[in-house]
Amino acid sequence: MNTPTPHINAAPDAFGKTVLMPGDPLRAKYIAENFLENPVLVNNVRGVQGYTGTYKGVKVSVMASGMGIPSIGIYSYELYNAYGVENIIRVGSAGSMHPDIHVRDIVIAQGACTDSNFMHQYHLDGTFAPIGSYDMMVKAVEACEEIGARYFVGNVLSTDNFYKDDEGLPEVLDAVNMWTKMGVMACEMESAGLYATAARWGKKALCICTISDHVLFHEELPAEERQTSFREMMTVALETAVKLEK
Repeated sequence: MNTPTPHINAAPDAFGKTVLMPGDPLRAKYIAENFLENPVLVNNVRGVQGYTGTYKGVKVSVMASGMGIPSIGIYSYELYNAYGVENIIRVGSAGSMHPDIHVRDIVIAQGACTDSNFMHQYHLDGTFAPIGSYDMMVKAVEACEEIGARYFVGNVLSTDNFYKDDEGLPEVLDAVNMWTKMGVMACEMESAGLYATAARWGKKALCICTISDHVLFHEELPAEERQTSFREMMTVALETAVKLEK
């Protein structure tokens, strides 16, 4: 795949081997300006800001993915296939579906269930189970232990629907409870697509999320506290990027 791509107007060597991907372009800007040394804007097509700098001497990039599996599917495909990126770490928010996982906790997605039809393109005679990179997951756990973060490792649900037409009906709550009974920790909207894309092209991916709300208990992290809690997640992701270089 040639550069620039339809969605990334950057030089061929613009990105580091590891890219952090928040959904929000402004969060990408925040990470670059507050965590990276000498960050340089390398992409701004459609306002999807991508930056490259260094963290503890390691070249690291951060670029937004947008919202949902189709969006992260586009950007991860182009980063993997056109820009030589090896590792993508999704950093974002998630809603807890588990009684023991609360706001401010970190979830590391070992696997990602989904209600999306994204896997249909691969023409598989069965159900594909998207999983994250074990190597990246181990390093992320090490980083959590080192900074004393409260974290959980397991399965998440990547859903296509942020708003549901029948939200609030008993059967919707029953559906949430069924996912919980299967050990699913939290819901978000990107991981399954990212993991499938990484698997298809022989690359690595991991999702690290901060719990911002609770589906069952109606807990919600106040806006003024999100930045502090998300900083912990960002530190874990960046420390993981450094560990991948060693």
